[in-house]
Amino acid sequence: MAQSIKGKTAYITGAARGIGKATALELAREGIHVGLIARTESTLAKVAEEARSLGVKASVAVADISDMEQVDQAVAKLTNDLGTADILINNAGIGTYGSFLEIDPEEWKRTFEVNVFGTYYVTRAVLPQLIEKNRGDIINISSSSGLKGTEGSTAYSGSKFAVQGMTEALMQEVRKHNIRVMTLNPSLVATDLTFGDKLDEADKEKYMQPEDLAEHMVAQLKLHPRIFIKQSLQWATNPF
Repeated sequence: MAQSIKGKTAYITGAARGIGKATALELAREGIHVGLIARTESTLAKVAEEARSLGVKASVAVADISDMEQVDQAVAKLTNDLGTADILINNAGIGTYGSFLEIDPEEWKRTFEVNVFGTYYVTRAVLPQLIEKNRGDIINISSSSGLKGTEGSTAYSGSKFAVQGMTEALMQEVRKHNIRVMTLNPSLVATDLTFGDKLDEADKEKYMQPEDLAEHMVAQLKLHPRIFIKQSLQWATNPF
């Protein structure tokens, strides 16, 4: 039997747009209070205003998740405004593509700083709250590239493989605290991160939408606490 998630509190990274924004608003529709983390305050404020219009509390914290001090300050602000988290959605990430020798070492490093260390820093800051409650959910947005490497994605795939391994190990570590740790591994999603402005509206509709993943996450969160899906892979039916 599904559990009610109304009244819980979720922290979401990369919440200003794309998957993060769609997830924050879908959670708000379910009656979940949302703490929003991203780098752009003006965009975050608009998402928070929209979430509040759905009848929940919303708080924003500006941070570059690759900076541990900024992360700690952001989580402290959200905790002060909303209380401790029940749900953490690690969505923020960047894509870096090109041949192995073409990608600048600094770009490679930045990819890991955001996608891997950023996920680590945020989880490190929030996990004690879940352990204290002896329950909670962590969803890390990985990628199909975190399960299978493809030409031109050595940096991105490498970072997402790292997220995959970290998630699975943490899942085993915190099960005794009734904390579910899961990954989503979508293929191409119609977001700025994936396509920029390369697709027209008709083409965008062929691909998965951020809202599709948001609905999927809500369904996973509603599962009875005795069960969880530790890894799921999402594909568009026929985008070609």
